[in-house]
Amino acid sequence: MYTVENLSRYPYFAQLLKETELKNVLDSLTGLVSRAYVLGFVRDLIEKNIPFTFGIIDLDNFKFINDTYGHHIGDGVLQDVGESLIGYMDTVGIAGRFGGDELLVVNLRDQEYKDVKAFYEGMYSNFVVLRRNIPLQDCNPFITATVGSATFPKDATDYDTLFSMMDKTLYRGKTKGRNCYIIYVEEKHKNIEIKKIAKRGIYSTLQRINNLFEEKDSILDRLRNVAPVIMDELRTTELYYIGKKGVMRALMKPGMAENAMDVGNVFGTGEDCFIEEQVDLIASKAPIFHGALRNRESETAMIVRVNIEKENYGYLICAEPRSHRIWQEDECAMMFYLAKLTAARLRSTGESL
Repeated sequence: MYTVENLSRYPYFAQLLKETELKNVLDSLTGLVSRAYVLGFVRDLIEKNIPFTFGIIDLDNFKFINDTYGHHIGDGVLQDVGESLIGYMDTVGIAGRFGGDELLVVNLRDQEYKDVKAFYEGMYSNFVVLRRNIPLQDCNPFITATVGSATFPKDATDYDTLFSMMDKTLYRGKTKGRNCYIIYVEEKHKNIEIKKIAKRGIYSTLQRINNLFEEKDSILDRLRNVAPVIMDELRTTELYYIGKKGVMRALMKPGMAENAMDVGNVFGTGEDCFIEEQVDLIASKAPIFHGALRNRESETAMIVRVNIEKENYGYLICAEPRSHRIWQEDECAMMFYLAKLTAARLRSTGESL
């Protein structure tokens, strides 16, 4: 929790705390600066033309944590992350709570890209703030977040534009798979149109997958015809499949072959889709498959059974090299749907993967 001494380093808060009590300035759950006052601080910096970098942190899959473990666990996560963030920001600037699972950081130290990058890299590394397990009552959730960031006055000279740029980069991080930070760069991000991208629904995507799947004859040609859509939607560079012989192959790059015969061991009873945000955790269950993933330098994986009426024909896999990400429900739905189309085709034709 912030103290009067912590905040009084900054003239805005020094004056504010002469007029009101500390408890009125802080968010009661996290001990971070509350929304009104962290945004007031940002506006004050802009008015006084003091350079800073502004970041918004969106905890990944926070609703899942609340729904799975209960809101008291969600509160515990927010408290722990808030405390860690206060420590990390100690000589850098101020952290606040924007609302719900969204937090704000105001970095007065770093404005150059390489320095801002190092700042966020430190937040994600060595279990400091993010990408770590938080030990709580009866559970140990792994916490990641997506961050969007822009700098005043380098990127924008007014509050509304600065916030819009930060929001664009946050959205870009979410579409890249989450669990990452995006720093605003004009040539990369100025033309992002959030509303245009967001309105693209899961129904239209599944319809495209179905139409493309039916255009070809052999099962592998069908999968390769669909793959560009899946890869674009999931922001991944390859898809893999495993047939009944237990060999893992790249769908778009023929020639790769890895033994993955124990892949089925990762699934629990009745599971058709398995997600692991840290592939090293499957080493004890499926060491051969784990080795195949590690040979591809994969950090996270989504594996979907190709089955129908209890007949299993193989597996489809998303596993991006050198990338941590959080798989979303609509992404799982695409792969699940493709697996069911594939299974139905295999059963009707007698083909195999």
